[in-house]
Amino acid sequence: MPSRVEISPVLRRLFLLASLVATTAGVAAWAAPGPPAPYHDPPFAAKCHFRHFGEGVAPPPRGYKDDPLCVDYAKRDITADNGGAARFAAAEPARFAIAARACRYWQVDHWSVQVDRGFTAIVRWDGSYWYDRGRGVGGVLMRNFRVAGQPSGAQQAAALVATVSPPMADQIRRYGKGSGASGGGMSFQLGGGDVSCPSR
Repeated sequence: MPSRVEISPVLRRLFLLASLVATTAGVAAWAAPGPPAPYHDPPFAAKCHFRHFGEGVAPPPRGYKDDPLCVDYAKRDITADNGGAARFAAAEPARFAIAARACRYWQVDHWSVQVDRGFTAIVRWDGSYWYDRGRGVGGVLMRNFRVAGQPSGAQQAAALVATVSPPMADQIRRYGKGSGASGGGMSFQLGGGDVSCPSR
């Protein structure tokens, strides 16, 4: 594995966008009144019918009436040479919008950032973020890290990402599987719950 990985200015901006993703779409952004527990999939997992979205594909602006709303996003083409990075950025607002309206939400996504399709990805990982607003619970996990094509722990991936996005690196360290005692994902008690969302 190379000792230094160069990241283009375009990808630097994308990591800044990814920082926003990690701190707002993830449950980690909410203040947890109780101590976190190890990550587990949502209690409504068996009721999920996943809606799958390809590279750069945005969900419809009106979203879905699904309850729970479960989505799977391909984010493997965050690439500077073919416009994949621009398509990724253009789809993110719609992804945020449908997540914000859901009472029960589970997002699974698959990240890969590279300068050119002909080069090995700089960094890759898979994410799982969920919440149940009615019950006031949620969880976040980042795993399956690879740096320059090699299996990696969360700490190594975070060290690379920290050069361009310290907030994103902090999220990887905190919620990345294999990052040490404080990592491995977390599940949260988020408070008393949202009375506008029925608890099931």
